[in-house]
Amino acid sequence: NEINMMKLNSELRQQAAGSLTGNWGMAALITLVYSLLMGGGSSLSMGIINLVLLPVAYGYAVLFLDLTRGVKLDIGRLFDGYKDIGRIFGTVLLHQIYIILWTLLLVVPGIIKLYSYAMTYFILKDYPELAYNAAIEKSMAMMSGYKMKLFLMDLSFIGWAILCCLTFGIGFLFLGPYMQASHAAFYEDLKKELGESIEIITE
Repeated sequence: NEINMMKLNSELRQQAAGSLTGNWGMAALITLVYSLLMGGGSSLSMGIINLVLLPVAYGYAVLFLDLTRGVKLDIGRLFDGYKDIGRIFGTVLLHQIYIILWTLLLVVPGIIKLYSYAMTYFILKDYPELAYNAAIEKSMAMMSGYKMKLFLMDLSFIGWAILCCLTFGIGFLFLGPYMQASHAAFYEDLKKELGESIEIITE
């Protein structure tokens, strides 16, 4: 696979910004609700609540994947993960456990695995026959040779993140959707880049 056949990261960010045109307000509202739901404390009760809300992380990601495909944002679809709760909850939980364990081992391996697993939620959306390790392994296969490209894309948002801190965090309500939509655009372009080989990965 030739990485240079994919769009430049700047082009993917521009594509993401284009999909958000006219949708920034709703995207910020969805991000606010998502942050409030997932931002609980470290108490046992909040930990249990956060565990129950794991499918919302899936819903937040795929909302922006659908947005790149022309589907209107709908805050209710933040909870779409509960429609297939066994598959979604189990995979998201496994995804989170793997990242935590790798990060506890060493920070750098944890970061590498974070990018290896980055396409998992999108894969759950597009491949309903995949779940658990199968979905995660497909993400690892897709991201082989592309982790650095996605890392550099995320790194390009550092300046925006600094500016968001100056707004007492309010700016993150807009940066979050921008980054999610950029990841979705990356996934769509990666699928095109891999072409027929993506079906081999699926099997």
